[in-house]
Amino acid sequence: MANHKSALKRIRQSRARRLRNRYYARTMRSSVRKFRALTDKAIAQERLPEVVSMLDRMASKRRIHKNKAANLKSKLTRFANSL
Repeated sequence: MANHKSALKRIRQSRARRLRNRYYARTMRSSVRKFRALTDKAIAQERLPEVVSMLDRMASKRRIHKNKAANLKSKLTRFANSL
């Protein structure tokens, strides 16, 4: 266990950040999964900007890598166009 006050604080900060990151990652994965489950092209075209916006936000806050966000956006756009 840590002995210094600064180390104890760092542990608390890490735990809080980890929980926050897990929440955002879980939310992102759920929305991508729900989007891939769509079968109607009109609804997919309507929801695509929302999902893309969320991926951009996640990448800008560095919760996911910018290339991962780009790859997901590309795949989801192709999926929406193929419906």
